[in-house]
Amino acid sequence: MKMDKMDKMDKMDKSPAGSGTSKRRTNPKHPTGQKPKPRRTGLQRQVMGITWFFVSLFVAMGVYISYYALANEVELAENPYNGLQQILMEQNSRGRIHANGGEILADSIMDADGVEERVYPYGKLFAHVVGFASHGRSGIEAAANYYLINSNIPLPQKAENGSAGVKNPGDSVYSTLRVDLQETAANAMGVYRGAIIISEPHTGRILAMVSKPDFDPEKIPDIWEDLLKDDESSILLNRVTQGLYPPGSTFKIFTALGYLREHDGSLDAYSFNCVGHFDAYGERINCFRNIAHGNEDFEYSFAKSCNSSFANIGVSLDQDGLEKTLDELLFGADLPSPLVYNKSSVDLDEDTPKSELMQITIGQGKTQITPQHLHMVTSAIANGGVLMRPYLYDEVRTENGSSVKRIGDSPAGRLMSTKEADELAALMQAVVLSGTATRLQSDKYTAAGKTGSAEYGNVKGNSHAWFTGFAPADEPRIAVTIIIEGGGSGGDYAVPIAARIFDVYFK
Repeated sequence: MKMDKMDKMDKMDKSPAGSGTSKRRTNPKHPTGQKPKPRRTGLQRQVMGITWFFVSLFVAMGVYISYYALANEVELAENPYNGLQQILMEQNSRGRIHANGGEILADSIMDADGVEERVYPYGKLFAHVVGFASHGRSGIEAAANYYLINSNIPLPQKAENGSAGVKNPGDSVYSTLRVDLQETAANAMGVYRGAIIISEPHTGRILAMVSKPDFDPEKIPDIWEDLLKDDESSILLNRVTQGLYPPGSTFKIFTALGYLREHDGSLDAYSFNCVGHFDAYGERINCFRNIAHGNEDFEYSFAKSCNSSFANIGVSLDQDGLEKTLDELLFGADLPSPLVYNKSSVDLDEDTPKSELMQITIGQGKTQITPQHLHMVTSAIANGGVLMRPYLYDEVRTENGSSVKRIGDSPAGRLMSTKEADELAALMQAVVLSGTATRLQSDKYTAAGKTGSAEYGNVKGNSHAWFTGFAPADEPRIAVTIIIEGGGSGGDYAVPIAARIFDVYFK
């Protein structure tokens, strides 16, 4: 019996050495003895997939909204449904607008009753470009409104002002505008209606912008009701950006580019004999004052602004190609404008009759263009074909002088090749050397440009005077576009104004 017990004990002790435990029970399906992980059913996998999809979607939406808010903070703040503007205007006084030289163009003061008033030290001079800030906003007052109603002074100073019940000083906007050029342009226009824009073609900085008739922005509250009752009043219209005019012979810049593109960039093969008029397709095109220019090549036709020659060029062009060129030169397109603007238009397609095409290619007919649009094309020519984005202020600063935001120059797009721009610049220089803008010849600078006399209305002989150009001709630093309503010949009325502006700039 004892031996039997000893045998059983020996058998029990034959467990693995050092285990110190008795033999484990094992699951016959899982020899390791571990409990199996539960398997996910197809439904569970679908639920998890949908869950992660929506989590990822919400994360992506959050990132996008944050990015959009940062990239479009001005647009969001300016939205009329956003109450932030009213809050900021209650907390902060409206900031100043300065000229390029530091002169104050707009300021806010408190009257005897503690009411904030907006004042404009230069009166009418900067009426349209600086604009007004009561009964709506216009000009820089509108374009830079977000910065003017903000205040980025230090928090301790804000806290001190809050305790004292004093508004924080708004940030100041330092514009690109030059007082000397603005005064020169306004004085040169005199009593005429019209528009002038001056800029740097290589940066896009707008140096001056004049529109007449003008107004005193401080008097807007007093004259507002009268303006609303006057359906024919255009005093608030910024003619630079919103005025639509027939381009006259300045359109020959566009026609010339269309010809260049259709003839592989060469003008050498062209010749024409001008007898003072051109008859075709039941239409007669007359040269200005019926002058017969005689035998002409392309450069001479452009320099003398020969209507007969350009009507002849027009009917020879492929209409689809010309239409494409005009589209690329921003007709009917959105413009990179810092101010409210109207789009230019030209009525041209493959079905346009040749008789109308003749009118279009000399800048008449139904074609309408703004001075700003023409100026952009001229600036692109001066800048090797690249249009720089126009802008009106360089920097935003706090009342203490700390920089809040700097505005740098940036390209808006290429309108033409460098070779095409050089060809057009050479044609425009010929206008000054031997054509309709010889009054621009100077020993201080070289210049290039194009004149125009755009007929309007039903009275024969009534025309607007145009000039658009730049200087120096070889390394342009300044571009100017001018229209004098009812001024007549561009060479007689617009060119002398351009000369005065260039003289002041290069003094």
